[in-house]
Amino acid sequence: MSSSPEKQAVIPFVDLKAQYQSIRNEVRAEIDRVLESTQFVLGDAVEQFERDFASYLGVQHAIGVASGLDALRIALEGAGIGAGDEVIIPANTFIATALAISGTGAKPVLVDCREDTYEIDTTLIERAITTNTKAIMPVHLYGQSADMNAIMEIAEAHNVPVIEDAAQAHGTTFQNKKCGSFGLAGCFSFYPGKNLGAYGDGGAIVTNSDEFADRVRRLRNYGQQEKYVHLDKGINSRLDTIQASVLSVKLKHLDRWNQARRSHAAVYSDALSNNLIVPTIDSRSSHIFHLYVVRTANREAMQKHLHSHGIQTGIHYPIPIHLQQAYKELGHGHGAFPVTEKLADEILSLPMFAELTPDQLDRVIDAISSRA
Repeated sequence: MSSSPEKQAVIPFVDLKAQYQSIRNEVRAEIDRVLESTQFVLGDAVEQFERDFASYLGVQHAIGVASGLDALRIALEGAGIGAGDEVIIPANTFIATALAISGTGAKPVLVDCREDTYEIDTTLIERAITTNTKAIMPVHLYGQSADMNAIMEIAEAHNVPVIEDAAQAHGTTFQNKKCGSFGLAGCFSFYPGKNLGAYGDGGAIVTNSDEFADRVRRLRNYGQQEKYVHLDKGINSRLDTIQASVLSVKLKHLDRWNQARRSHAAVYSDALSNNLIVPTIDSRSSHIFHLYVVRTANREAMQKHLHSHGIQTGIHYPIPIHLQQAYKELGHGHGAFPVTEKLADEILSLPMFAELTPDQLDRVIDAISSRA
């Protein structure tokens, strides 16, 4: 007989400790190398990680920065986007996507999402394009790719660049090509909970353009071409060397971890498809399940029920961007983006990390089945 819920260990939403314990010796050895070298800012470890990450993604350049938000903002500035410009993004995304645009002085233009994959609805993009549109920024949400065929066709037809928000798509592919490698730039976050996460904040911009890469490198480092020679009004946004050393270790394990997540997701979906709306996978995309997001009309009750069974959950995201106080100036009220708003009321993220055990998966499934 299983123990009562309150006496069982909590199943965390993400278990960074379990991951650390599996690579502890590798990580400590790399951190020690940085400490011995005393290269704490833009050291050799940063350059090594940038080369390795670019190679992994199949691009020419990767430029480490201080956060995923900075990656997006610097990429936009590198593309020459600023005041008076517009950038198209999905309404269903984390607010950082919009904040990066606002940070340049440009305006985020929201487009509703698909109800099946939750990605940007590409059939609505062209009607949002104006003479002020200077970029399209798709988001590869939850670890699945947006429809990059349709997005690249639209962008090329209107002669605007694509800057990919790949903050949740480390290793995701679309038709066997890595996300982040389609447009002018791809932007990644290395927040600790990401599939490829640092032990603090971090981010990267990737590109195949030599000119763009040079400008982005300057922008992240005070606009310097060389020390005390400033060609741009840049900022201080450099990936810490210690974080780069951690990421280099983790990059070697990323594909294995992503495959474990896919396996866990398959178990969830097979067991829960009669109880909840489980994720729809685009056959062209290799979903890496940064998040495993289900839908239920009784979310609050389900979340409370799971909590009573010692199971942590999340909601990504409960309040859409257009209904946030910070973006009231966009002038969108309730009903402006109906699919996004519907999802915001129904979505629930279940525990998802590579180290989930069969027992933990069974507990989550049993708890949902007993409530649904």
